[in-house]
Amino acid sequence: MHKFLKFLLPVFAVALFFGSVSVTEGRAQGVLNTILQRMDQQNKALTSLRAGVTMTKVNTQLDESDKYVGTVLYLPRKGKDAYVRIDWTSPNESLAVRDNEYVLYKPSIKSYYTGSVKDAKGSGKAGGALAFMNMSRAQLKENFEVKYLGEATVASGTETWHLQLTPKVASSYKSAEVWIDKDGFPVQSKVYEKNNDTTTILLSKLEKNVSLKGSAFSITIPKDAKRLES
Repeated sequence: MHKFLKFLLPVFAVALFFGSVSVTEGRAQGVLNTILQRMDQQNKALTSLRAGVTMTKVNTQLDESDKYVGTVLYLPRKGKDAYVRIDWTSPNESLAVRDNEYVLYKPSIKSYYTGSVKDAKGSGKAGGALAFMNMSRAQLKENFEVKYLGEATVASGTETWHLQLTPKVASSYKSAEVWIDKDGFPVQSKVYEKNNDTTTILLSKLEKNVSLKGSAFSITIPKDAKRLES
């Protein structure tokens, strides 16, 4: 499974399902209840999203980092998996997830990856990220705890509530952090892997409830493009 698919979905999955996970630290219960209530209201009101996206991946072993910049489209669907598309401008790549299928197109080498999200869920590399998308609210409540870490301002200048999400069961990563804006929307997420590598996804210039058609989530692949193995 290509590395981009591993790190694309957590921020959107948290937006969809965060509203009923269990919480810790009774002293912060009131704040957490407010945050979760606003997230629930935001989730119900959100019909689509267009935004800028920045992904920063840090390799702590090599003390190196990679940064990716682009735009994202997100279309939730009642009772079904959401449509997601990211068009990276740096590097030049496009990734779309639609109807349980993903397509990643790399125009610089005229090549692409494609496959079933269901198959990706069984992959050790992608399972941690995609697991969020397949869990019911009851499963999330059973498997995760949430801790309120205080208020923080993210790189885009947005003031947020800072939360920590810790798996209660064995997972492919150690923990995740999520930054929620005052409207209840998760504008940033950070995943900590077991080897301490991190991936941070930041959303900016949010355009909510814009007109988006399903066709916007289809990537046109040239006939002479080569399919690569995932």
